[in-house]
Formats: sequence, structure tokens, C-alpha cells
Amino acid sequence: MSRVVVVGAGVGGLAAAVRLAAAGHDVTVLEQASVVGGKLGTHAHDGYLFDTGPSLLTLPHVLEELFAATGAPLEEVLPIRRLDVACRYRFPDGVEVDLPGDAAAVPAALEAALGPGRGDQWAALVARAARIWDLTHGPFLESPVGPADLLRLATDPRDVATVAPWRSLRGVGSTYLTDPRLRLLLDRYATYTGSDPRRAPAALLTVPYAEQAFGSWYVPGGLGRIAVALTDRLDELGGRLRTGARVAEVLVAGGRACGVRLAGGEVLDADVVVANADATRLYGDLLPGRAGRAGRRRLRRTRPSLAGFALLLALDDPPPDQPHHRVLFAEDYDAEFDAVFGRRGPARPAHRPTVYVSVPDDPAVVPHPGAGAWFVLVNAPRHDPAGGVDWDRPGLREEHADHVLEVMADRGLDVRDRVTHRTVVTPADLERRTLTDGGSIYGTSSNGARAAFLRPGNRSPVPGLFLVGGSSHPGGGLPLVVMSARIVADLVGPAR
Repeated sequence: MSRVVVVGAGVGGLAAAVRLAAAGHDVTVLEQASVVGGKLGTHAHDGYLFDTGPSLLTLPHVLEELFAATGAPLEEVLPIRRLDVACRYRFPDGVEVDLPGDAAAVPAALEAALGPGRGDQWAALVARAARIWDLTHGPFLESPVGPADLLRLATDPRDVATVAPWRSLRGVGSTYLTDPRLRLLLDRYATYTGSDPRRAPAALLTVPYAEQAFGSWYVPGGLGRIAVALTDRLDELGGRLRTGARVAEVLVAGGRACGVRLAGGEVLDADVVVANADATRLYGDLLPGRAGRAGRRRLRRTRPSLAGFALLLALDDPPPDQPHHRVLFAEDYDAEFDAVFGRRGPARPAHRPTVYVSVPDDPAVVPHPGAGAWFVLVNAPRHDPAGGVDWDRPGLREEHADHVLEVMADRGLDVRDRVTHRTVVTPADLERRTLTDGGSIYGTSSNGARAAFLRPGNRSPVPGLFLVGGSSHPGGGLPLVVMSARIVADLVGPAR
């Protein structure tokens, strides 16, 4: 039985630990915080329960396969519910559309809300996206990736033309979509990877395809229950979890990872180390000197993803008939991306940001009927006191929180007189809670045609050290970090 130490109890780390324990390894998970989940956080206040990270589950079969492969199936431990309305979008002209959770109903909904021909345009784009999904999800999302994978794709010029690696998401979208509102809808999906649609590759068309083809899902009681279910599964398999255990260094001997040293000096020996830490922190802090040099060099060629600024709102008598998810689009999306990515000047909070609102219809997350636990999120520049935005500057968090509520009111969703309590979560808060550099939600962005190949791989340059989670391949988001865990477990293999 080999000894495995997993650094970090985010979803990626827990999923990898569960798979490795099921494969016969002796697994210990070390988490610096007092709770598990990483970016899949929760916050409780006076009977209100908020998801502070993902509020939507896509590709549910990925989670189902994880539980089926390691013990009791998902439906026996964690119910999930498909949403009839994936999201209500409000465009700058005031027009709204409820995007159905059933892919077959989407074109008709767009046609009815936006006018003749819009549904057909979107359907044609999604058909292109389906072909890209078929070509890429196996070799790119479910397997280790490298330059050889691009070469394999290049063997058929028709496949290359379909994926169009030289074109941006917006560029391909513009050839299908004539309505600027449909283009806004497509641009939104670049932010699912923390990226700018003007630079993100056309391959990200797979994001709206996957959401619509496989549905939008919710976990009653909040998505934080996923981390709890994974922790329970780890315990059932004999794995160990230690919270409040901050790793200070990954140890290397004879050119191979051999364990970790905790902040208090304790050393845990290991045959394999799996890092669910942010890749920038791993190579910059936990793997100093020559061992982390190659990883640091690779990361210098990437660009961090955007961050997020969140409000957790306890509401009394919230507006009725709200869908689970709402997006209130910016009047000028390009100005928003310029601000948060620091184009045309220093990075700064967007003046009129797009606002995402999650409104779970779930009695388990509120203290009594007639209350609401709302999660509000806007794109934000990362925490960078030296060269960008210092989110710890006195007054900034409250000023921006007030401003976001004003923007919501301007766009027809005024809840300011209904808020009984609010908690503000800035990129600086996320950096401290998850040790994520700058609070960048997805580690590195997908900006640029080569971004997927520059993202840190699951197998590090140091033998015996593997990376899992949102800052490594295949990227951020719940289904991708679960895919990342399967890749790592396959690379490590069963215990000998």
C-alpha cells in the first residue's frame, strides 16, 4: 500500500483522494482551513445558508461516475435537481429571456424574446459547438494534455477548421449571430473560465453546449453538500482528513517528491503527493529552488483569470417569481473586460458590471418562509496591492457593494430596502481563505490560442508530484476539477 498525501481539501483534492483511496492507497488529506470545500465555500448567518462559490452544477454525469466508481451511487447520498429555467437574462435594452433548461426548447425561447431568426442562429452555433465537443472532450478534457494532442487534431484539416484554434470565441460567434444580444449571451460563457471573450479560444463554444445539452442542476441544501458527501466517502474508504494543517513545503529527495512539511515543522512522508493548492503557490512557495523552476517558468507565460466580488444578501420578503439564476448584462461589456483585465489603463472595478444573481428556491437555506438567501457576483480584477487594485483599501468593499446594489436597481432588481444583512466577499478575502493568488477564481485564464497548453499539467516536472484542481488541467469549475481528479488517479494508478 503506497502512502499518498493530498494538499488541499477543495473538490478536486477530495475527489482525487476518494479515487486513490478506492484504488487501495493510504490517503491523508491536509487542509489549511478549518473547513473543507475550497472555493466551493458556504457561509451561514442566523439561519441563512449561502453558497459562496459555484451555485450551479453542470455535467452531472461526471459527479455520478465518481460516486459510482468509489461506492454507493450519487442518488443514494446526494439528491440533485434539474432546473426548468437555466437562467433569466436581461439585456441592456431591457428585454428579458428565460433560457430553458431543456436544450430543445432554447431556440424557440430566443425566437420569442428576441425576434425571428434568432433561434435558428443560436441553433446553428450550438451545432458547431457540438462538433467541437465531440472532437475535444475526450483528448482535451478527460486526458492529460500536451502539444502532441494538438498534432493529433491536426491530422484532419476538417477537424482543425471546426475547432478553429486561431479564432476567438467572439470571432466565431460573430459569423453566426447578427443580434448583439445573442453575442452578449455567448460572451458570457468566456467568464465561466475567467476569460475575455475577445481573446478566449473558439473551443470555449463547448461551454454553452455542455450547459444546454446536459442541463443546469442544483443540490437541495446548497452545493456545499458536495464537499460534505466527498468527505464522508473518503472516511468510508479509510482515508484521513486533517483540517488546520497548513503545508509549508513539498519535500523532494533524489529528484522525487517524498512528502510534505507542515507549518509547525511536522513531516509526513509519502510515496505520492497530490497538490490541490493553487499552482502559483505550489511552484512559488511550496516547491522552492530548482524543483519548482520549470513550473514557475511556465506560469510566467500565462495570464491570471479574473476574480469575483460577491454579496451574500439576507432578504426579508424578496421579490416574488424569481428564477434560480439571473444575469443583468452590462451596457458596455467591452468596457467591463477592459477594466477587470487592466486593458487601456490599470485594472479597476468595472463601473457598470454585469451582475449575476443566484436565488435558490430552497427552504433549507433560509430560516423561515418569506426570506431569501441571495448570492450576487460581479467580475472583478484580482487583488494586487502592488500593481492593481488593493481590495483591502479602507472603504472600497462597502463602496463597491453599495454600487453593485445601485446597478441592480437601475436594471429593475431593487432589493436595497429588503436587505436585513449582507456579507461582502472580495478577491482579497478569497485569496486569504483559499490561498489562491490574487483571488483569481480559475487560476490562469483561457486568453489566447495556446492557453490550454500553458495551463499547469496534472503531472508536475517533479516525479511523484501531481496537480489537481481548478488551476491545473483541464481548468476551473466543478465538473472540470472532478475530471482533473480522475486524470490524476489514472496517472498514479492503483496501489501495488
